[in-house]
Formats: sequence, C-alpha cells, structure tokens
Amino acid sequence: MRHFVLDASVVMTWCFPDETSQKATEISERIGGGDRVAVPAFWRHEILNALLVGERRKRLTPELTLAFIEDLKLLPVDLDEPATPAVVFEATQALCRKHGLTAYDAAYLEIAMRAGWALATVDEDLRRAATAEGVSVI
Repeated sequence: MRHFVLDASVVMTWCFPDETSQKATEISERIGGGDRVAVPAFWRHEILNALLVGERRKRLTPELTLAFIEDLKLLPVDLDEPATPAVVFEATQALCRKHGLTAYDAAYLEIAMRAGWALATVDEDLRRAATAEGVSVI
C-alpha cells in the first residue's frame, strides 16, 4: 500500500459530468488498487464548497451532489493532523509566496513535502510548484 496527497482538483473531475481527465481516472484506479490518500483537515469543506458552487452554477443537481458525497465517504482518506501555527504561518506561507499559490494549494504541497509522498493534482500551478520543490506529481 502506498500513500499520496490528493488535491481536491482531482476529486472534482470525478464529480462534474463536463470535466474529464485521464490523470484523474488513473488516480481513481490507484485508490481502487489499495493506495491510500492523505488530505488537509479542510479537504471535506473544500469539496463541499465546490459541489455547492457547482449546484448554483447548474453544473450539478442536489441529487448528484448527495450521491457523490456518499461515494466520497467510502474513499480511504487519512486527514493530516491539524496544522500547527508554525506549519501554516511559516512553511505553508513560504510556499505561497515562493510559488504564488493559494494557502489551500500550498497546504497540499506542504503535506507532500513533509511526508515525502507524491502529490496528485490536475491544477497546473500546483503541479509546477511541486515539480520545483522536487515533489513527485501523479
């Protein structure tokens, strides 16, 4: 069993009917094969927010949102321990400033760097930052 950090951008491609990504499909297959994923403590909030915004924009129905949430409950997710002030205000902030990332995206990268795990993302800015930091990108 291997671990990797799972960015919400990948999860959203599984949900929205108008988004497809071969990379996201491969990541789904890895999870189905027994790999485990790590995510920041805010991950479920980020997913829920994206789903609700998708509903408001008529990209999803409430029924699809609820079905997707039920599927997500089955995902083998390990929540990263809540970040300490030092992690957020020093390490994560430094990544934000260095790579122009949001604090949320930098949190995924910080976890991957700290744990020595690969990062699964379809976000190009996060992919570039991870590569620059020597983090393997799935």
